[in-house]
Amino acid sequence: AAGAGAFAWATFPAMPTRRVYCSAAHRDGQLFVLGGCGGGGRALGAAEVLDLPAQRWTTLPPLPTPRAGAAALVLGKQILVVGGVDVAQSPLASVEVYHVDEGKWEKKAALAQPSMGISAVQRDGAVYALGGMGADTSPQALVRVYEPAKDHWQALPSMPTPCYGASAFLQGNKIFILGSGLCTGGRQGKLPVTAFEAFDLETRSWTRYPSMPSRRAFAACAMADGIVFSLGGLQQPGPHNFYSRPHFVNTVEMFDPAQGAWSKSSRAIRMREKRADFVAGCLGGRVVAVGGLGNQSCPLDSVEGFSLSRKKWEPLPPMPTGRCSCSSCPAPSLLFVIGGVAQGPSGAVEALCLREAP
Repeated sequence: AAGAGAFAWATFPAMPTRRVYCSAAHRDGQLFVLGGCGGGGRALGAAEVLDLPAQRWTTLPPLPTPRAGAAALVLGKQILVVGGVDVAQSPLASVEVYHVDEGKWEKKAALAQPSMGISAVQRDGAVYALGGMGADTSPQALVRVYEPAKDHWQALPSMPTPCYGASAFLQGNKIFILGSGLCTGGRQGKLPVTAFEAFDLETRSWTRYPSMPSRRAFAACAMADGIVFSLGGLQQPGPHNFYSRPHFVNTVEMFDPAQGAWSKSSRAIRMREKRADFVAGCLGGRVVAVGGLGNQSCPLDSVEGFSLSRKKWEPLPPMPTGRCSCSSCPAPSLLFVIGGVAQGPSGAVEALCLREAP
């Protein structure tokens, strides 16, 4: 893993439109930022692209359907946006694609059911959309695959556990899915999901793995060297502890598919900072945790990195702009942290990066 001194922040010009819950995609030195919510909480149609070498923003034609919290993926010379919520905060079934070369949007085959909080991955040009939440606010177990050449969505076997806003990771021929989706727990209302499941793309079947050991909302997940990490979050008090309040935690739980088990959370591998609603990713052979909310009165700017070999968290350079509820986007040797909330919706675009070796 890269040493802590190898990390630095790059600050880019602020987005023309301040926003939270936007969708971002990186393609050939261009960062596309689409939709999101502005200061009034309404979904935006704003579409902007940052030319990284020129450090310049260009305003693109707006999304045909203003939306926030959509899934966005790069498919060759197209940027695909799927689902999300509209200006009335209703889930969307619509799917739109931006043609980079032509500079225009095109509507594509819609989802069979409206969905927000979809988890999406792509493999071999096909897009897999998992879970989500419908208009009835119930989590969905839907799995569907989109083939661009046919402009068609096909239903696949449903997830064993409905969820939305979960983290999905492609590893080999499996899609692992876990994390912050919610399930409905009877009179207790909605609870964070602890299910951890994988979809085999070849056999088109689901495998259930042992559930995450602890139940946390607004946790973040990452995958590094095949190990799945579930980090931090907001822990709800148990049903027996009715009067205590939710509290931020620095919990770290790791799952090794080779061993088929979660590591017991130990003090030695806890994060340095208790945080929730933060960005997690993998950069320079480390799992990184960026910003979020903690026990301070304003969003955190602290950043830390976990070395898998040393089993230890170390401080990394702090974010230039402390924020929570950020969007993130990986790129070669970069992890973009986009928008989010500072005092209000933020226009900040910053990237944690690896310094060039001297």
